[in-house]
Amino acid sequence: FFFLAHLSDAMVVLSTSICTRQGKALVSRQFIEMNRLRIEGLLAAFPKLLDSGNKQHTFVETDSVRYIYQPLEGNMFLLLITTKGSNIVEDLGTLRLLAKMVPDVAGGLSEQSIHEHAFELIFAFDEVLTAGGYRDEVTISSIRTNLQMDSHEEKMHNMIQQSKEDAAREEMRKQAKSIQDRKMVAMRQTFANQNGLGPEFGGGAGSSGGMAGFGGGGYNGSNGYDNGQSNYASQQYQSYNAPAPAAPEPPRVVAKGMKLGIGGAASKKNSLMAAMAAEDNLMPMMSSKPTASAAAAPVAAPTTPATLLVEEKISVMMNREGGIESCEIKGTLSLTANKEEATLIGVGINKAALAACTNNWTFATHPKVNKPNYEKTGVLALKDTRKGFPINRPVGVLRWSYNASDGAPITVNCWPEDEGTGRMNVSIEYELTRPDMSLHDVNIMIPLGTSDQPQIESIDGHYQHDGREGMLCWHHDMIDGNSSTGSLDFSISGSSPDVFFPVTISFNSTNLLCPIEIQSVSSVADGSPVGYAQSKVVTPETYQCA
Repeated sequence: FFFLAHLSDAMVVLSTSICTRQGKALVSRQFIEMNRLRIEGLLAAFPKLLDSGNKQHTFVETDSVRYIYQPLEGNMFLLLITTKGSNIVEDLGTLRLLAKMVPDVAGGLSEQSIHEHAFELIFAFDEVLTAGGYRDEVTISSIRTNLQMDSHEEKMHNMIQQSKEDAAREEMRKQAKSIQDRKMVAMRQTFANQNGLGPEFGGGAGSSGGMAGFGGGGYNGSNGYDNGQSNYASQQYQSYNAPAPAAPEPPRVVAKGMKLGIGGAASKKNSLMAAMAAEDNLMPMMSSKPTASAAAAPVAAPTTPATLLVEEKISVMMNREGGIESCEIKGTLSLTANKEEATLIGVGINKAALAACTNNWTFATHPKVNKPNYEKTGVLALKDTRKGFPINRPVGVLRWSYNASDGAPITVNCWPEDEGTGRMNVSIEYELTRPDMSLHDVNIMIPLGTSDQPQIESIDGHYQHDGREGMLCWHHDMIDGNSSTGSLDFSISGSSPDVFFPVTISFNSTNLLCPIEIQSVSSVADGSPVGYAQSKVVTPETYQCA
């Protein structure tokens, strides 16, 4: 009691409590040094004083302290224990503020809600009363704001952290896509190497059945390509009117003495394979190992002063139903000066036709190109006429891009269905969506998820299976308006439809989406015409159905 008597002259709040009518404390906060036994004794004395006190007042006093209280729901009391010298009017205002704050913080006035929000109530008591028991000038809204601990710095930190996480996820997605593309390229290259397919693999349109050297591979033929093919994964445009190679002569048997060594078995195998090829009227099989006779011929030097390449690369992502999710076409007009006279030239194009390309189109000239002159006359020439184009190095003088789903030339949808017997039925269809294009050397690569041989039910075109890589190649020499749709149906062991994705498509074409045309190539000095060679090529950069 000496401690409380010492504080009797101070005007402070000793404790704030929420208790039951029996004096059991649910939440209690002391604002001066007071041991637990003492506060429990003061709270235990409160019900007795309440029964003996004046019912018309909301406070009772003892010799040392004053109890100021307000009844709450469920036989609970909000109680302030103050010194007798404390300002009772100010204490009543504090009590009313706390009475409004308790249900706002606890969300109710039941014992369960008081217990669940005990710490929040203690923090709220501390917002109203400081250490030592003195009242702060606060309102309900300011208490609510302080309890929320809303921080602008924290929001900025979280926003920066979220942006970093989003950037990391985007980078991860790009890296995963890059890794997948590299895997597909390596898989196609391995497939070509294992089957002895040379870099010219592609199959000329003028060959027998449009598929010279495929060795059948269709639905009614055998399922193997012959090894004298050009690489179906190549994205460079090849000539499709080359004459078919002459049929090999039948092997001649020459009587010789017996020879020792491993060459005898190899010779017998080669002779047998050559005889089989001659019997089936097929091209001779070539070794997958490079030989001196198979060395590539040196590239002929260009004969024209200038070379112009108009190139478009298509990036398409489709869903499994064949819907176009994204399509972007990037085009470039590149100029290569082969001789000194072509270093200072201007390339005239049909600027009026390009000006009509507005929706989803963007065009940009090289920074060193005289753009005002191009906008006025449609001639692409350098700003600085003292410096010309570099010799034997291509320079992109004009670029364009197109972003719309109608730019995709072909769509593919894949429908795997589980038979329920450990086998999958797979139906794949393609549709040429741009009738103005003719696609050559089309290869639709389908992962199988197994090395088992697929059972082909029906097919338009030809196929090749690589069991080691678990890939099925669906090949077409050409897809145009006369073969705008096609399908492939097969069954194979498996149970998961996800293994058949992503389906990757490769092709090449000379039909550009951009209506650009080269109208003239002339010297910027005197306007005299300069000879040039022109080529157009369209290839997919990324073309997948996933």
